[in-house]
Amino acid sequence: MEKDRRVVITGVGAVTPLGNTAPELWEGVRNGRCGIDRITNFPQEDLPIKIAAQVKGFDPIAAGLKPIDVRHYDYFSQYAVAASLEAMRCSGLVSGENIDPLRLGVYIGSCIGGLKTFIDQTLVWKEEGASKVSPLFVPMLISNLGAGNTAIKVGANGPCLTPVSACATSTNSVGEAYLAIKHGQADAMIAGGSEAAVHPLTLGGFCNCKALSTAEDPLEASLPFDSRRKGFVMGEGAGILVLEEYEHAKARGAEIIAEVCGYGNTCDAYHYTAPHPDGTITAKAISDALSQAGFKAGENLYINAHGTGTQLNDKAETKAIKIALGTEEAHKAHISSSKSMTGHLLGAAGGVELIVAAMALKEGIVPPTIGLTSPDPECDLDYTPLKAVKADLDIAISDSLGFGGHNACVALRKYNG
Repeated sequence: MEKDRRVVITGVGAVTPLGNTAPELWEGVRNGRCGIDRITNFPQEDLPIKIAAQVKGFDPIAAGLKPIDVRHYDYFSQYAVAASLEAMRCSGLVSGENIDPLRLGVYIGSCIGGLKTFIDQTLVWKEEGASKVSPLFVPMLISNLGAGNTAIKVGANGPCLTPVSACATSTNSVGEAYLAIKHGQADAMIAGGSEAAVHPLTLGGFCNCKALSTAEDPLEASLPFDSRRKGFVMGEGAGILVLEEYEHAKARGAEIIAEVCGYGNTCDAYHYTAPHPDGTITAKAISDALSQAGFKAGENLYINAHGTGTQLNDKAETKAIKIALGTEEAHKAHISSSKSMTGHLLGAAGGVELIVAAMALKEGIVPPTIGLTSPDPECDLDYTPLKAVKADLDIAISDSLGFGGHNACVALRKYNG
């Protein structure tokens, strides 16, 4: 049996409320820019929700898609393919040239999939009958087509899966891709998640289960770890990373962004929407990832927190971090929630946040939690309020918690050559 192999990140790509490339995402997060704004492209009907974190100015043709792709892909699939093409360009990998297509895989998940397609074609069926439903209904709807269309575009014949674990989806995607390379199933993986679900239907569902912020000021809406927080802000987009076996990347002279070195995956088995309030099972996912990464007390740690801005999540996550690290180390850790700027991208959140964590390690900058002016006494760790800080980071983790009790955590180390 082949021994475990090292795994590194050689490419990143993003479509987000802060910009439609990974550099634009990182520039926005690093500088504390808010990507949340008032909803303008559809009426809010009778909902109290007036804001969201929507993708702005996305040009699929400029991103590398063809006109036929735009007609045949739901928005979530467009975002996934666009971010994947960027990540592959960033990595320098070209299937069939510097990597065997059978050794290149795709793990891209989506929490909801082709929501707009589902709604549009449901209305067609209701108003005109089943005979008028588009023949593209199913291929545009199903959530695996973010991965499938990406594999077609880049020529990836290796492992291809679509994890679905609610808001932990793309953290699981990256974690499972890491394992696929580590255990020899692939030499490179395109991994992450995509979501395009900002719509009155989803806003109504989340609003009525009291999960969303009803703030009308975008700067006062997504407030992770703040005593004024009242829920999360819906977001959309995609976050994709290219993971590659270290020797393969080194042999072709690839630029390495960070090393992937740990993955934890647990389930609260407690409630279908609420996290377990004591944080113990989330803590196990975090401690598993850190243990595999060889984390030692005293190392400079950055945590990109799930940090949704809901009352239950932020308290439970704070407890989990303390349990996983021990109280003393937890208070030393640099922590922030980029959801304060991007909103919550659901199945794409973990991919976007792992890009942020990787860039924080690479550049030695801890991005801020904007809007954090009145910290909750029960959320008493260093959540990097308002402004980024410089720090010589050694290791970073990104953790995600999803409906159904899903907990996922991926650990990265700074790459020093």
